[in-house]
Amino acid sequence: MNTFLAIFGAAAATLAVGFVWYHPKVFGTAWMREAKLTEEDFKGANMVLTFGVTFVYGILIAFVLQWLVIHQTGAEAAANNIPADPSILENYMNVYGSTYRTFKHGMLHGFIAGLFLALPMVGISALFERRSFKYTLISGGYWVVTFMIMGGILCAWA
Repeated sequence: MNTFLAIFGAAAATLAVGFVWYHPKVFGTAWMREAKLTEEDFKGANMVLTFGVTFVYGILIAFVLQWLVIHQTGAEAAANNIPADPSILENYMNVYGSTYRTFKHGMLHGFIAGLFLALPMVGISALFERRSFKYTLISGGYWVVTFMIMGGILCAWA
């Protein structure tokens, strides 16, 4: 599939997962309590702008995440830096071109990126913002799940 379509699909996953994750019947109510927010805080908010900017940030994340979840992307970058023999990449792609290009494999790498990159970033911010550990788990958990879905989309579609 087209790389741009995969990036846009992965970016849309940030919204789709968020709609479920932060629903009041899932983690929305607990998150609002832990973030010390009320329904009043959201009144008058420009949600079109919020969702639009979220999508743009999702594109930026997906662009970088593809390098973490698709083995072949890293091989292409490495081969571009090897001036001696351009056939190295061609040989690699002939052997491994579609290996590990599944939704499941992308989810695995997305999980690793979410757990070891996104969750600690949320955790560090939460510490300085004086947020609870429960807040960290809810917000960080969202990113772990989102990275999994994004990784699956990128690996299977790009």
